[in-house]
Amino acid sequence: MEFNQLGLILILMGLVLIIAGIVLYFSLSVPFLGRLPGDIVIRRDGFTLYIPIATSIVISIFATLVLYLVSRMK
Repeated sequence: MEFNQLGLILILMGLVLIIAGIVLYFSLSVPFLGRLPGDIVIRRDGFTLYIPIATSIVISIFATLVLYLVSRMK
């Protein structure tokens, strides 16, 4: 692997980390994130189980689109 490729990979990884940090920072202000139909919440006395199925699918689709667009830039 050449240094040019390594540098590009490090830059892209840095951008992904920055984007992930921004999403996590502002995720509380997105009202529907984590409360989509399909997310499972089970509450019992002293116990809460949260399984974010629909939210995971939405995030996966968004990440796939972003990575597809980044790969098309080459």
